[in-house]
Amino acid sequence: MRLDEAILTAIEYETRVRDHYLASVDRIRNASGRKVFELLAGEEQGHIDYLLACLGRWRRDGVVGTFVLASALPPASELARAIAPLEGQRPSEVLDDERQVLGVALNLEQETSDYYRRLVAKLEGEQQALFARFLEIEDGHVAVVQAEIDYLSSNGCWFDFPEFNQEY
Repeated sequence: MRLDEAILTAIEYETRVRDHYLASVDRIRNASGRKVFELLAGEEQGHIDYLLACLGRWRRDGVVGTFVLASALPPASELARAIAPLEGQRPSEVLDDERQVLGVALNLEQETSDYYRRLVAKLEGEQQALFARFLEIEDGHVAVVQAEIDYLSSNGCWFDFPEFNQEY
């Protein structure tokens, strides 16, 4: 796969995820849940803008460049520590619509992460580094969405870790 094709495909993935967050923000009843979706939509738009800049530079100069790709979200480990005090505070009512919106978001984020994972495995050098950073960020998005699903579902997990031990 040529780099410009990889970038264009990445833009398609990022656009699908962004559009889902924007279309779904009004379906989330919880104000903090809406803020999370708005934040994630903004992150995805930033990814699209970044990829477009990389594509322009690749087409113009034949190099990817060394842009800094920041994320508004902290790493998953820091996020887990920040959310820990909320443990035990479950919403009284969760709509099936919200569960559906989060399920779709999780699938889209996982597909996007998987795409970047495949690119990182195939590419080398600056091209690999470009997509490795995206993989890191998108894996963080997966963790955030999964944590929200776990929180709303009261399924005994928090960031994929069981909140209980059946051995005791």
